[in-house]
Amino acid sequence: MRTIPGWLFILAVGAFVVATVICAFVGYGIAQQVALDAGEAGVDTAMISFDLFRQQQPTVTPTVTPAPTSTTPPTSTPEPGITVTPAPTATIDPMADIPELTDPSRRTILLMGIDERTGYTTEQAYRSDTMMLVNIDPVRKRVGILSIPRDMYVVIPGFAENQRINTANYLGDLNDYPGGGGPALAAETIRQTFGIRVDNYIRINFDVFETLVDTLAPNGIQVCPTEAIDDPKYPDVGFGTLNVHFDAGCQRLNSERLLQYARTRATQGGDFDRARRQQEVLKAAQAEFLSLGGIANFFVQIPTVYSALATSVKTDLTLDELIGLARVAGDISSENITSGVIDSRYVNFAKDPTGADVLVPNIGAVRGLIQEIFNPQPAKTLAELRTLAEAEAATIAVYNSTSIGGLASQTRDWLTSQQVQVASVGNMPTPDEGVTRIRDYTGRRWTARYLAALMGLPEDRIEVGGDGLVSQDILVVVGTDIQSLLALPPTATP
Repeated sequence: MRTIPGWLFILAVGAFVVATVICAFVGYGIAQQVALDAGEAGVDTAMISFDLFRQQQPTVTPTVTPAPTSTTPPTSTPEPGITVTPAPTATIDPMADIPELTDPSRRTILLMGIDERTGYTTEQAYRSDTMMLVNIDPVRKRVGILSIPRDMYVVIPGFAENQRINTANYLGDLNDYPGGGGPALAAETIRQTFGIRVDNYIRINFDVFETLVDTLAPNGIQVCPTEAIDDPKYPDVGFGTLNVHFDAGCQRLNSERLLQYARTRATQGGDFDRARRQQEVLKAAQAEFLSLGGIANFFVQIPTVYSALATSVKTDLTLDELIGLARVAGDISSENITSGVIDSRYVNFAKDPTGADVLVPNIGAVRGLIQEIFNPQPAKTLAELRTLAEAEAATIAVYNSTSIGGLASQTRDWLTSQQVQVASVGNMPTPDEGVTRIRDYTGRRWTARYLAALMGLPEDRIEVGGDGLVSQDILVVVGTDIQSLLALPPTATP
């Protein structure tokens, strides 16, 4: 099984938010991955030195007096019956001086990206454009990654009114919050909101992303938008806007365009779609950088890149800690990396006092998501989901959201045939002719997941209910796609 090297893992964690951490992790990652890929390519890895970031004493090259030469090369004839075995060639251990992680405890790291750019640093403080939590478990060799939408409406400690969570970094820096300014206040906001302790933080600006993509992938990175994207109000590098457009279909983007693709919110899903695009960039960057060419590009330019980006990073982790964590990350396979987004299933849509759109988190649902990502369990069978759902004893309603008469009643009858009790049926106030989805009004997540599995729906069809439309715990909103389900035999389960 091929593992993700430490430096690549950090890049992959958050597409651009964490990209800069490669600079600290490269000591381990290059050692591990270059030795692997270069060896496969026939390169002599014994000639590679990886001690690039530490201040070293000047290397003294001893003067060697050559032995007298002879015009006739010496020869040696082995005695009959004796096999001469060549002496083994000495190799260099690239891991010899790389620090190890001495603390095996779990660690949760807050990763943030701010829209600060070279030449435009007149602002006193910046809101965070992207926030992610990364939970690293050295013992179980697992990593969990959670994306937090910037419009989440929460209490910022020390401030009376609710605000978007992306203002925590701004307020912390502006008011010199104890323990680390903006990142420290953002970490405390997360702790008080969701009950999860943040152990460390890393904050970068977007110069980091562009510089590293230019270095590691000078020919760009391929992404594959599933729909055309047109954003006439994308913020430019100054204080204005510009129009950015992406056609549907696979295309190779340079660093500037890739950043635009990862940051734009000009699709129906807004922040949620953006988080998914960041995960797409993550996977595409991983594939690009795992190539020997990508690693070689970085290896040649390590000192220059590290020097250029050193001022773009703010963290309370030491270099040794970063590299130690990278050693752990290098032993984690992709199957043991779990990621998720706080999307429409975990928030309610609302307006702030100014009338702007905000996302009010369903705290119980978000905490459940955090547990699933940071402490993942094996996938549940349908029978196991049913047992968990029965323990919740949730009440269920079914409403028709199409112009096709009788679908709610037909769906109720189908569910009844599957031993699922439905308390009431009805019609949505405004049918949208959309797809079938499940609304969870009271945090009965196992019931919602069981119904989704039973009906063959993906889990992203589960929504957090906040409209007060029904008094039941769960509402099945029937869409036009339900007809294929109803066509199945009454005793069949998808």
